[in-house]
Amino acid sequence: MTPGLDEQTGRMLGIALVACSAAVFGLAGVLTKSIHTDPLTINCWRGLVGALLIAAYVFWRRSREASPRPLRLGWRGWLMAAVGAAASVAFIAAFKNTYVANVAIIYATAPFVAALLGWLLVREKVRSQTMLAAALSLAGVGLMVFSGIGTGQPFGDGLALLMTLGSALYMVLIRKFRDTPVVWAGAVSAFLLFGLGWFVTDPLAVSQRDAILLAAFGASFALASVLWTEGSRLIPAAEAGLLGSAEVPFAILFGWLFLTEFPPAASLVGGAVVLLAVFAHAGRDLALARAGTAHSKKCIAANKN
Repeated sequence: MTPGLDEQTGRMLGIALVACSAAVFGLAGVLTKSIHTDPLTINCWRGLVGALLIAAYVFWRRSREASPRPLRLGWRGWLMAAVGAAASVAFIAAFKNTYVANVAIIYATAPFVAALLGWLLVREKVRSQTMLAAALSLAGVGLMVFSGIGTGQPFGDGLALLMTLGSALYMVLIRKFRDTPVVWAGAVSAFLLFGLGWFVTDPLAVSQRDAILLAAFGASFALASVLWTEGSRLIPAAEAGLLGSAEVPFAILFGWLFLTEFPPAASLVGGAVVLLAVFAHAGRDLALARAGTAHSKKCIAANKN
């Protein structure tokens, strides 16, 4: 618990921070499509601005800790940074080649893909409710992808699938390498994107308008990451996961409001199926977590009496 905050105030602050992070993350598609340059240049400047701000946050957080953890990444941290960078490249490119809604909805399946990868790579047990939700969400994504065949969208949807796979692998690595400084690895990942873009593209050949948007994109990426990190410290993981899922409807709403982008019916139907699976799964996790907390409190009270 953050010093100076009671449990209820801390919980409400955590909810607000995670919800705000979901809204800021939801702007990624709008910002990507509003910038008139290639995906690698976008990743380059988004990476630089985001990395600098996240690094500043990491050092600020360390200054407040009595025994700060070392920032040495080792091969595990560098692996996480490389996977995160690859997923980011696919993420930005996907927005350039398909609907914002498609990317957001496909990405919403990342927790289920992570569960499958966790079972395949480290033999983590997969719950039956997760398998059911994964099957339902896979059906929704399949409907979206196959409906776009012949329209040019499958390429963007395929990039979104690659990005989701990379993000899911990143989630598994976070659980597997618990001693690795995750936020610092994220900052290094962003620096890698800057280096890649600098040597592969001409990042200075951008208009003044795009430069402003690129800076805003990097700042929003850092802000969302910090809000999520601070908010998730104050609320249970199940609640943070459910609130984080709100990124998907935020992304779809912003795409409609700012880009006048309305996806086809098949995307809406498939997206509804995926969102049903995601929110039902996250909602059940939250209900089980709350039931477990209530039971623990009753046991403690009974023992005191």
